[in-house]
Amino acid sequence: MEEDVCRRYKQLDGPFLPGEIYFAHSEELEEQYPNLSPSERELAICREKGAVFVIGIGAALKSGMPHDGRAADYDDWSTEAEKGRKGLNGDIIVYYPLLDCAFELSSMGIRVDEKSLMRQLEIRGEQYKAELWFHRRLLNGELPLSIGGGIGQSRLCMLFLRKAHIGEVQSSVWHKEIIDACKEGNIHLL
Repeated sequence: MEEDVCRRYKQLDGPFLPGEIYFAHSEELEEQYPNLSPSERELAICREKGAVFVIGIGAALKSGMPHDGRAADYDDWSTEAEKGRKGLNGDIIVYYPLLDCAFELSSMGIRVDEKSLMRQLEIRGEQYKAELWFHRRLLNGELPLSIGGGIGQSRLCMLFLRKAHIGEVQSSVWHKEIIDACKEGNIHLL
Protein backbone atom coordinates (compact mmCIF):
# COMPACT_ATOMS: atom_id res chain seq x y z
CA MET A 1 0.00 0.00 0.00
CA GLU A 2 2.82 2.43 0.81
CA GLU A 3 4.27 1.84 -2.66
CA ASP A 4 0.89 2.68 -4.23
CA VAL A 5 0.72 5.96 -2.29
CA CYS A 6 4.27 6.84 -3.34
CA ARG A 7 3.45 6.13 -7.01
CA ARG A 8 0.38 8.33 -6.81
CA TYR A 9 2.08 11.19 -4.97
CA LYS A 10 5.41 11.73 -6.71
CA GLN A 11 6.49 14.39 -4.18
CA LEU A 12 6.97 11.61 -1.59
CA ASP A 13 10.51 10.24 -1.36
CA GLY A 14 9.42 6.65 -1.75
CA PRO A 15 8.60 3.78 0.57
CA PHE A 16 10.57 3.29 3.79
CA LEU A 17 8.65 0.48 5.51
CA PRO A 18 10.23 -2.98 5.35
CA GLY A 19 8.58 -5.87 3.53
CA GLU A 20 8.18 -7.87 6.75
CA ILE A 21 7.40 -7.16 10.37
CA TYR A 22 9.75 -8.31 13.14
CA PHE A 23 8.22 -9.93 16.25
CA ALA A 24 9.77 -9.28 19.66
CA HIS A 25 8.56 -9.86 23.20
CA SER A 26 8.88 -6.94 25.59
CA GLU A 27 11.07 -9.15 27.84
CA GLU A 28 13.49 -9.72 24.96
CA LEU A 29 13.70 -5.97 24.39
CA GLU A 30 14.38 -5.38 28.08
CA GLU A 31 17.22 -7.95 27.94
CA GLN A 32 18.57 -6.55 24.66
CA TYR A 33 18.48 -2.91 25.82
CA PRO A 34 18.76 -3.07 29.64
CA ASN A 35 19.83 0.55 30.06
CA LEU A 36 17.05 2.04 27.94
CA SER A 37 13.52 3.04 28.91
CA PRO A 38 10.67 1.17 27.18
CA SER A 39 10.12 4.01 24.68
CA GLU A 40 13.87 4.14 23.96
CA ARG A 41 13.84 0.34 23.43
CA GLU A 42 11.01 0.72 20.92
CA LEU A 43 12.93 3.39 19.04
CA ALA A 44 16.12 1.30 19.01
CA ILE A 45 14.43 -1.85 17.69
CA CYS A 46 12.35 0.13 15.17
CA ARG A 47 15.44 1.89 13.83
CA GLU A 48 17.05 -1.53 13.39
CA LYS A 49 14.08 -3.51 12.00
CA GLY A 50 11.76 -0.86 10.54
CA ALA A 51 8.51 -2.47 11.71
CA VAL A 52 8.02 -4.42 14.93
CA PHE A 53 5.18 -6.19 16.68
CA VAL A 54 5.99 -5.87 20.39
CA ILE A 55 4.27 -8.70 22.26
CA GLY A 56 3.44 -8.82 25.96
CA ILE A 57 2.65 -5.29 27.03
CA GLY A 58 1.18 -4.55 30.45
CA ALA A 59 2.52 -7.20 32.81
CA ALA A 60 5.61 -6.62 34.92
CA LEU A 61 8.87 -7.72 33.30
CA LYS A 62 11.91 -9.15 35.09
CA SER A 63 12.83 -5.62 36.16
CA GLY A 64 9.49 -5.40 37.96
CA MET A 65 8.20 -2.70 35.61
CA PRO A 66 5.87 -3.20 32.63
CA HIS A 67 7.08 -2.35 29.14
CA ASP A 68 4.16 0.03 28.82
CA GLY A 69 0.90 0.62 30.59
CA ARG A 70 -2.28 -1.21 29.78
CA ALA A 71 -5.50 -0.54 31.58
CA ALA A 72 -6.69 -3.37 33.81
CA ASP A 73 -9.98 -3.50 31.89
CA TYR A 74 -8.52 -3.62 28.39
CA ASP A 75 -6.30 -6.47 27.15
CA ASP A 76 -5.60 -9.65 29.10
CA TRP A 77 -1.95 -9.02 29.91
CA SER A 78 -1.71 -10.98 33.16
CA THR A 79 -2.92 -14.51 32.32
CA GLU A 80 -0.13 -15.46 29.95
CA ALA A 81 2.55 -13.64 31.93
CA GLU A 82 1.66 -15.69 35.00
CA LYS A 83 2.01 -18.88 32.97
CA GLY A 84 5.39 -17.77 31.62
CA ARG A 85 4.07 -17.48 28.06
CA LYS A 86 4.73 -14.76 25.54
CA GLY A 87 1.55 -12.73 26.03
CA LEU A 88 -1.82 -12.12 24.46
CA ASN A 89 -1.43 -8.56 23.28
CA GLY A 90 0.92 -6.24 21.53
CA ASP A 91 1.54 -3.15 19.46
CA ILE A 92 2.56 -2.66 15.85
CA ILE A 93 5.26 0.00 15.87
CA VAL A 94 7.22 1.34 12.90
CA TYR A 95 10.19 3.63 12.55
CA TYR A 96 9.01 7.00 11.23
CA PRO A 97 12.02 8.85 9.80
CA LEU A 98 10.18 12.17 9.40
CA LEU A 99 9.89 12.46 13.20
CA ASP A 100 12.75 10.09 14.07
CA CYS A 101 10.44 8.15 16.33
CA ALA A 102 8.88 4.78 17.01
CA PHE A 103 5.34 5.31 15.68
CA GLU A 104 2.54 3.13 17.05
CA LEU A 105 0.06 2.07 14.38
CA SER A 106 -1.99 -0.40 16.36
CA SER A 107 -2.63 -1.86 19.77
CA MET A 108 -4.37 -5.22 19.85
CA GLY A 109 -5.07 -8.24 21.95
CA ILE A 110 -7.47 -10.62 23.62
CA ARG A 111 -9.83 -8.57 25.75
CA VAL A 112 -10.31 -9.33 29.43
CA ASP A 113 -12.73 -11.97 30.64
CA GLU A 114 -14.17 -12.21 34.15
CA LYS A 115 -11.09 -13.86 35.67
CA SER A 116 -8.46 -11.70 34.00
CA LEU A 117 -10.41 -8.52 34.73
CA MET A 118 -10.53 -9.27 38.47
CA ARG A 119 -6.88 -10.38 38.53
CA GLN A 120 -5.73 -7.23 36.73
CA LEU A 121 -7.88 -4.94 38.87
CA GLU A 122 -6.22 -6.50 41.92
CA ILE A 123 -2.71 -6.11 40.45
CA ARG A 124 -3.39 -2.43 39.82
CA GLY A 125 -5.24 -1.89 43.11
CA GLU A 126 -8.40 -0.87 41.25
CA GLN A 127 -10.92 -3.36 42.66
CA TYR A 128 -13.43 -0.51 43.11
CA LYS A 129 -13.88 -0.50 39.33
CA ALA A 130 -15.70 -3.84 39.57
CA GLU A 131 -18.78 -1.79 40.50
CA LEU A 132 -18.71 0.33 37.34
CA TRP A 133 -21.34 -0.32 34.67
CA PHE A 134 -19.09 -1.96 32.04
CA HIS A 135 -17.08 -3.94 34.57
CA ARG A 136 -20.14 -5.19 36.42
CA ARG A 137 -21.74 -6.37 33.15
CA LEU A 138 -18.55 -8.15 32.08
CA LEU A 139 -18.20 -9.83 35.49
CA ASN A 140 -21.84 -10.96 35.30
CA GLY A 141 -21.27 -12.61 31.90
CA GLU A 142 -23.61 -10.15 30.14
CA LEU A 143 -21.08 -8.99 27.53
CA PRO A 144 -19.46 -10.98 24.72
CA LEU A 145 -15.74 -11.59 24.92
CA SER A 146 -13.73 -10.16 22.06
CA ILE A 147 -10.43 -9.62 20.37
CA GLY A 148 -9.65 -5.99 19.75
CA GLY A 149 -7.36 -3.84 17.74
CA GLY A 150 -6.90 -2.46 14.33
CA ILE A 151 -4.78 -0.08 12.38
CA GLY A 152 -5.39 3.56 13.23
CA GLN A 153 -6.57 5.09 9.94
CA SER A 154 -5.48 8.64 10.76
CA ARG A 155 -2.07 7.43 11.92
CA LEU A 156 -1.67 5.40 8.73
CA CYS A 157 -2.61 8.43 6.61
CA MET A 158 -0.17 10.54 8.59
CA LEU A 159 2.60 8.00 7.95
CA PHE A 160 1.88 7.40 4.26
CA LEU A 161 1.50 11.11 3.46
CA ARG A 162 4.60 12.01 5.55
CA LYS A 163 2.80 14.37 7.90
CA ALA A 164 4.25 15.61 11.19
CA HIS A 165 0.96 16.13 13.06
CA ILE A 166 -2.24 14.10 13.13
CA GLY A 167 -4.16 17.36 12.61
CA GLU A 168 -2.84 17.39 9.04
CA VAL A 169 -4.98 14.34 8.15
CA GLN A 170 -7.99 14.67 10.46
CA SER A 171 -9.92 17.68 11.63
CA SER A 172 -10.19 18.39 15.31
CA VAL A 173 -10.19 21.19 17.85
CA TRP A 174 -6.76 22.29 19.03
CA HIS A 175 -5.56 24.64 21.76
CA LYS A 176 -4.22 27.97 20.56
CA GLU A 177 -0.70 27.00 21.70
CA ILE A 178 -0.75 23.95 19.44
CA ILE A 179 -2.14 25.93 16.50
CA ASP A 180 0.53 28.61 16.95
CA ALA A 181 3.36 26.06 17.30
CA CYS A 182 2.18 24.24 14.17
CA LYS A 183 1.98 27.48 12.17
CA GLU A 184 5.50 28.32 13.30
CA GLY A 185 6.64 24.89 12.12
CA ASN A 186 4.82 25.26 8.77
CA ILE A 187 2.34 22.54 9.73
CA HIS A 188 -1.13 23.14 8.32
CA LEU A 189 -3.87 21.76 10.55
CA LEU A 190 -7.26 20.87 9.09
